[in-house]
Amino acid sequence: MDSPLLRGGLTIVAGVLTGNVLGVGRVALIAYLLGTHSRADSLAVAMGPLDTLNSVLINSIIFAFVPMLTDAQGAERTALFLKLTRGFVWAFSLVSLSVMLAAPWLMRALAPGLDPQYFDTSVNLLRILALSTLFAGVAAVHCAMLYTHRRFGPAAFYQAALNVFMIAGALCLWKVAGVYAFAIGYTAGASAQLAIVYFAARSGLDTRDLPPCQVRWREILMKPAFFVVYAAGLGLNITFTRAYATHAGPGMAAALDYCMRGVAVPLALLVQPISNSLLPEIARLRSLFRLREALNLIDKTIALAALVAVCGCAFALVFRQQAIALLFQRGSFTAESTRLVASAFLALGPSLIGWSLIEVLARSLFALDRPWPPVIAALIPVLINVAITMQVAPFHPEYLGLGASVGLISGFAVLFAVTHASRRRWLAQG
Repeated sequence: MDSPLLRGGLTIVAGVLTGNVLGVGRVALIAYLLGTHSRADSLAVAMGPLDTLNSVLINSIIFAFVPMLTDAQGAERTALFLKLTRGFVWAFSLVSLSVMLAAPWLMRALAPGLDPQYFDTSVNLLRILALSTLFAGVAAVHCAMLYTHRRFGPAAFYQAALNVFMIAGALCLWKVAGVYAFAIGYTAGASAQLAIVYFAARSGLDTRDLPPCQVRWREILMKPAFFVVYAAGLGLNITFTRAYATHAGPGMAAALDYCMRGVAVPLALLVQPISNSLLPEIARLRSLFRLREALNLIDKTIALAALVAVCGCAFALVFRQQAIALLFQRGSFTAESTRLVASAFLALGPSLIGWSLIEVLARSLFALDRPWPPVIAALIPVLINVAITMQVAPFHPEYLGLGASVGLISGFAVLFAVTHASRRRWLAQG
């Protein structure tokens, strides 16, 4: 328990576990109220891509700037943190505004087969959700500062805040706002989490007589660029699958989103505690030129993650129908909905293995300042997904997730092979 790596991991596990337990409750509430009908599709195609965008921005900020903040010390670190905050408030405001203005065109790309009767609903949902990007992005800068000081608690409950506010919003506003209640709750949860990390990161921070920050904006903007490309590549994998699902009939996009809960919960429990607590440790070893120790730590972590992912995936596939019926089959979510979601999960479930392993390995390589292998590997899953889905899905809609699963496993295999092939060269350079 004296190990900061272990303490950080356990803190993040607690936050992620709380968030995902609440997330199951949130999805169960969506299932009860919306089932697998077109109205559920309108929420899935708006919230899914926006949630992916927020995740890309948050992870990019954290994994780009924790090593940079770790390298700075004292007043220089504070000056860099304040410069990052000021700059990214403007950047994320622009992103949110752009999504709001472009919402109709984005929806045509993200949900080409959506029932036209629900198109305007999805556009309005996306506009409400877009404001959360500003809150999430600014919160990520404060999380990076907290992680640098190995204070994982305030940031660990981000997902929990979202889910609490979504559930509360739906329960309080359903009769008044209908499906929009979920979007209002999501945005309110993002603002609440920003308030939490804002006060945690700035408490005790001495901002008097700070030296001017010497880090140029060009260097600052280039730092997250690689991770943005990497995370966007992985995000496009499931975004493409969801978009194609709107062609498969009413309710298929929603069914895919329910399946994602079965992947996202174990993925979050496995990846976030490991990668977020591992990041500062690997950054520290890199700064001390102890590269061999860092690579050995990564190997042990990958072996443990692979064992957990394979066992968890096998368990989920065997008991998928019983679990779906137990969690969701009530209200608007009928027995037919259970069969639809269970069928889709059979193809999408194995994506947990490739997704968790590529995330752990890629984030470790970013902490080692080796960004090119993860960026290249992240483009492989979506290319394989498109090729398989275009061939299989028109004839077997229940196999929509097959391309995503095969693509992610292939992407990890390529990244693992490249990492081990480059190891000797990296050690020589280090």
